[in-house]
Amino acid sequence: MNILVRFGKGSFALAGAALIALFAFEHGYRVSAAGGLGQVPDDSFRVLAPIQSGNLLLFPVVRGAKAPGATPFLTLDEGIKSEQVEVTEAGKVRGLVRPRMAPTIPFDGPYRPSPNPQPQPYRGDQVNTLVLVNNSDKPLLLLAGEIVTGGKQDRVIAKDRIVPAGSDPIDLGVFCIEPGRWTDDTATFGASAKAPGQSFMVQPTVREKAMVSKNQQEVWDSVHGAMNQLAVAASPRAISPSTSIGGPRSNVVAGLGTSSYARAMQDSNVSAKVDEAAAPAMKSREQVLAQLRQQHAVGIVVAVRGEIVWADLFADTDLLARYWTKLVRSYAAESLLEGERHTAPTIAEAQHFLDAPEGGTETSEGRVAVYRYRELRSGRTETFVLESLLPGTGYDVHISKLKLRGEMRRISSPQIYR
Repeated sequence: MNILVRFGKGSFALAGAALIALFAFEHGYRVSAAGGLGQVPDDSFRVLAPIQSGNLLLFPVVRGAKAPGATPFLTLDEGIKSEQVEVTEAGKVRGLVRPRMAPTIPFDGPYRPSPNPQPQPYRGDQVNTLVLVNNSDKPLLLLAGEIVTGGKQDRVIAKDRIVPAGSDPIDLGVFCIEPGRWTDDTATFGASAKAPGQSFMVQPTVREKAMVSKNQQEVWDSVHGAMNQLAVAASPRAISPSTSIGGPRSNVVAGLGTSSYARAMQDSNVSAKVDEAAAPAMKSREQVLAQLRQQHAVGIVVAVRGEIVWADLFADTDLLARYWTKLVRSYAAESLLEGERHTAPTIAEAQHFLDAPEGGTETSEGRVAVYRYRELRSGRTETFVLESLLPGTGYDVHISKLKLRGEMRRISSPQIYR
């Protein structure tokens, strides 16, 4: 039973479609791989009827197995808002080192003075490195695509990872999403938006370059292209997509007056357009999420202009709910870009995207007893899996699956700019 929820411009259409979606959730429709009704097998993912707005189609994903219990993680936005997480430029690392008490040593002979502590070698600020400290009593969850603003340029997190509670400063791999600025804005970095309802992460086009290509120039190119198209979509008057202030090579986008992706997303016209595209999934947010909790929903499969391009899956519904606004607004921003249109995918096609084999090649990295991060490449899809290895966990916290578009140049390590 394929229930496609379509939203028109009028409030009546919006309310009616939302009721249809909630009806589907309340009556427990669970979709088998063949696209019909059926029970969800334990520990398997299944898609539900989609919610649609314009070029955006969101398929909620449910899980047969019970959630692993309350996940202990703190999100980046929560940590920055509470001031328990601090992010700063690499050159300021010395001021973030947590003081340690010298161990008490029993007296066992003549006094011998302790050697002088060696100062830490100074490192200057670097484009692709920030320093993060988690002063909270919870492990911090970071997702590729999350934005921190401030410092000498705005940055985007390059890959998923977990930072233990009360940890020493760590090197945080990032990419710049504000070409053209290298002057201090603030001493430390903030979240992408002041209000939780306006939070966002980079859209799939940019996120893909950071995760797969791992190349700063390609990230900059994708940022500039996305900003140009967002300016066109949000402008009340026609603007050429290739127009930039200061000439064709300038990083400042006409109509937005900035080279910063974060500032572009905070532009009143762009933000209003993104909110309009995200409205169906946001205006009934609490109702939809309440129903999805009953279904053990843990993620979303995303189609833009009829093409399935992305999936985000979490360990439980609580994590999905906490990232809901950031994710949905990023998908909505992607739906505003121009591109080839396709026939709307069915539930079965969305299911096939999730079920497609993850074989091929696999690389992994991580930190002993903290997390493992795996990248699985197969054909035209890539899957990224963040597994928690902390005591009492041992499960996948977040999975990203994406369809590769265009020519993707993979390199073994990120291209570094200093």
